[in-house]
Amino acid sequence: MIKEGMFYEKANGFVECRICPNKCRIRENGIGACDVRICIEGKIKSINYGEISSIGLDPIEKKPLFHFKPGKYILSVGSFGCNFKCGFCQNYSISFGRPQTKYIEPKELVDLAEDMKIKGNVGIAFTYNEPTIWYEYVYDTSKVAKEKSIDVVLVTNGYINKEPLEYLLPYIDAMNIDLKAFNKNFYKDICKGKMESVLKTIEMSSNICHIEITTLLINGYNDSKEEIKQLCKFISNINPNIPLHLTRYYPMYKFSQPATPIEKILECRDIALEYLNYVYIGNVQGIDENTYCPDCGCIIVERRGYNINLSISENKCPRCGKKINIVI
Repeated sequence: MIKEGMFYEKANGFVECRICPNKCRIRENGIGACDVRICIEGKIKSINYGEISSIGLDPIEKKPLFHFKPGKYILSVGSFGCNFKCGFCQNYSISFGRPQTKYIEPKELVDLAEDMKIKGNVGIAFTYNEPTIWYEYVYDTSKVAKEKSIDVVLVTNGYINKEPLEYLLPYIDAMNIDLKAFNKNFYKDICKGKMESVLKTIEMSSNICHIEITTLLINGYNDSKEEIKQLCKFISNINPNIPLHLTRYYPMYKFSQPATPIEKILECRDIALEYLNYVYIGNVQGIDENTYCPDCGCIIVERRGYNINLSISENKCPRCGKKINIVI
């Protein structure tokens, strides 16, 4: 479905999209860098409004969110398009392609999520492709979801301007923000974006909703000791209790480098634990994914795959009483 977009400015001979920091200047019948926002009759139109390419009920840990409603499920939906151009994209077929889609209006999607509560569903996660460039649908659906006490989750690259983020955040319960590196050149050369904008999103969002951060560690690109230190210092300065997921890279899309060595992943985790209380490793089999109290070491959440065992009913350690950054 095509719908007029939000946050754009008309100029002489073009319109400037203001959803994300790309600020694409689009002439009549042209299209933005995200491949979904076009100019028709001097207006920005979104061509993917309500167009669902992927939908499924996932364990919430799969997002990954380890500290938000652990053990629950979430209805996960995606469309197509992205405002980054990462050569290692895990979902490139929908981020840069035109997959088959089905239109689902906001109320219908919320009703579906509500019907799935019987299966342990707590809400809707906008994921798979970048929800920022699906903004109008995410915004409209999130408002309807709040009316029915349905949680809303964003799995996002965080590349969004301040004003649209401020409009959306009151309706968002949790976010997993992909901090792809702590290196401006990495963002510029590989993602075709600006790191500073993502850092601002993390800072703003941390004050409004639950956030967790994921960094895909690519051997030789963003996994140096110094870069991991700087990344973790940045997060710690906001809140050392923000969970960080360090994920192992495997060859994908345009990147053919070998998978990042497990030893390197473990080294990065050990560095991260010097600054942060909750650090997890993803894409590695047989690794410890439990959540421990940072003070006394008591197991708060035991994880074996997607089998979850909670030892608490509130956000306090049952042994020492320390407050745990977790939403039950």
